[in-house]
Amino acid sequence: MLNSDQTEIDLPPTHSESESVFSDCGGGRTGSVEDASGVGLCAQSRIAEPGEAVKKDLQHLSREERRRRRRATAKYRTAHATRERIRVEAFNMAFAELRKLLPTLPPDKKLSKIEILRLAICYISYLNHVLDV
Repeated sequence: MLNSDQTEIDLPPTHSESESVFSDCGGGRTGSVEDASGVGLCAQSRIAEPGEAVKKDLQHLSREERRRRRRATAKYRTAHATRERIRVEAFNMAFAELRKLLPTLPPDKKLSKIEILRLAICYISYLNHVLDV
C-alpha cells in the first residue's frame, strides 16, 4: 500500500540532458530513419507520450491493484471524505426531521438515533391502531 508521500504511480526515470533519448538505437545510423529536420530516429523506438508509459505500467496490474492505487491518492481521499461528510450531514438532517414529528415529553429531549427509530415504529403502530378503530 502507498503512503501519503507517494504519488499514484511511480514514473520511470527520465533521461538527463546529456543522455541521448535515442541511445538504445546502437549509437550509429544503422536501422534509423531521419525525420524532416535530419535528426536520426531509431525505427523501433519513438518518443512516447507521457501517459503511455504509465498505461503500460498499469496494464500488468490486476483490476483490484489498480483500484487500490487510485484510492491511495490524496486527491481521491479528499474527494471521498467530502462525499462522506455530505452523506452524513444529510443522514443527520433526516433524523432531525423525523425527531420533530415524534411526540415526546419533554419535547426537546435529546434522543439517540436508535431511540428515534424505535419511537417512530411505536408511533406508527399507534397511528395505525387509531385509524383501525
